[in-house]
Amino acid sequence: MGRDNPKEGIVRFYLALLALLATAILISAAWLAPVKADASGQAVKLPETHFASTQSRHGFNAPPGFADAVPARNKAHPQAKAVGQQVCTACHSKENDNFAHTAHAAGMQVALAANPNTATCEACHGPGSVHAANPTQKGSIIAYTHDGGTPVSNQTESCLGCHSGGPRDAWLGSVHQRNDLSCSDCHNPMVKFSAEGLTAKQSVSETCATCHKDIRQQFNRRSHMPLPEGAISCVDCHNPHGTLNPTLLKTDTVNETCYQCHAEKRGPFLFEHAPVRESCLNCHQVHGSNQHALLVAPIPMLCQQCHSHTRHPNDLQTETSLGNGLTADERLMGRGCITCHAQVHGSNHPSGPRLHK
Repeated sequence: MGRDNPKEGIVRFYLALLALLATAILISAAWLAPVKADASGQAVKLPETHFASTQSRHGFNAPPGFADAVPARNKAHPQAKAVGQQVCTACHSKENDNFAHTAHAAGMQVALAANPNTATCEACHGPGSVHAANPTQKGSIIAYTHDGGTPVSNQTESCLGCHSGGPRDAWLGSVHQRNDLSCSDCHNPMVKFSAEGLTAKQSVSETCATCHKDIRQQFNRRSHMPLPEGAISCVDCHNPHGTLNPTLLKTDTVNETCYQCHAEKRGPFLFEHAPVRESCLNCHQVHGSNQHALLVAPIPMLCQQCHSHTRHPNDLQTETSLGNGLTADERLMGRGCITCHAQVHGSNHPSGPRLHK
């Protein structure tokens, strides 16, 4: 039997490779082809339902996230009908210009292009037929102000229709919710004031300071957390949307919150300092203090709140015993008590029962 010509074998190999590539191209074209038209020439598409768009998300022509948006429920006028974005912008052109620069507007406009039935303005403000007929009637549309005629609960319900879960799991029952705060007290989705979060002020900390002025002033003290410098913000420690503790801490306790940055103070220690283990607040003012290291009182007065002069040489120390006092005591020079008892947060040294090392 004669051998095949090597050149013919190479030709057959390339012909088979070309056939394989052609098959792959045909399969890809069929997969990526647009939806076929029916007999009437109209494109066949799934019904405009949440289930339909959920199914199509597994393909390549998934609708935008807002494509299923429906008008929010206005409890004051459940019979109101949707009128569409053009009716809203005919009167509210200024608001529409401001809104156009926000994240919500970008998503809604893309969704509207994909599905003309998508609710845009009415997705947040509710059906506008009653408002269009009588614009001065309070409550005719969901208004996000305290004097707009819409209960705060209805305003919040509209926002939580999309923004539920996650950090907002504990909103109901939180201190902000119990004090009748609306989402719009901290957020303004109509104007891009802030880089993130759509907050009503340029930063999260400025937004919080509109109510918590006393806390904001504490950051102006000599020793303070680096919030004014922009290194941290209020939400690094607090969740303003609600937590399971009264001060809206993101963790279960004050200490756990502090340990997120000050991990070296966590321990465990062979010799622990009881007030430290109980709460960092026993010794520190967390927002700002006029004492060294955010202390609530100067040393030695802070230490002597628990440790009296008994079983320790000499007398009870007072302000006159400080370095600039009338009867300066050598034990209070330098760092005071912590000159010797340096490991006040706890010690692992075998000779550290007095927190010396």
